[in-house]
Amino acid sequence: MARYIGPVCRICRRQGEKLMLKGARCTSRKCAMERRNLPPGQQRPRRRKISDRGLQLREKQKARQSYGLLERQFHRHFAEAEKRPGITGENLLQILEMRLDNVVYRLGFADSRRQARQIVRHGHITLNGRKTDIPSCAVKAGDVIAWVEKSTTAEYYKRVAQQIPDKIVPNWLSLDREKLSAQILAPPSRSDIDLRIDEKLIVEYYSR
Repeated sequence: MARYIGPVCRICRRQGEKLMLKGARCTSRKCAMERRNLPPGQQRPRRRKISDRGLQLREKQKARQSYGLLERQFHRHFAEAEKRPGITGENLLQILEMRLDNVVYRLGFADSRRQARQIVRHGHITLNGRKTDIPSCAVKAGDVIAWVEKSTTAEYYKRVAQQIPDKIVPNWLSLDREKLSAQILAPPSRSDIDLRIDEKLIVEYYSR
């Protein structure tokens, strides 16, 4: 399955809720969910009851699209979550949160996960002092994330530095707002993840 490159607002309209795929636009009046809170398409949807299987699929798609992953990537993360001790659903969300592109987004270095993925791919981020361009790289407690020195002269970096005081950083991350470097304090708990996702339905989907 190829990566979706169409209007991401259609994804939110299909799910019927904001997935925060376009950053600041999602909190403004320009948000598609504010202007037209209907599924995409010309015809109005018929009222019909969604089956249990449909609810499970919708929840899985919501999580996958929120983090911007392909089906194979998402399934691979689920398989890893099953092997870990503990609750599979919470393990899955923790794995997704500990991806490098998501951490860059959580730190406020990008307005969306899609933008964070692009920043990492273009080589602007270092992990423990080494430049990495792999968005799916898994971070762990104690890792240090910073900007490549050459990137600190870019206009985008200067704009991030101006906006960073207004950003809210999760408790499991420690951010130096002057140097724009951060450290992973601990893996996030379920209460630290603000996404409205029912991970139990995702586990049921893959447990068929």
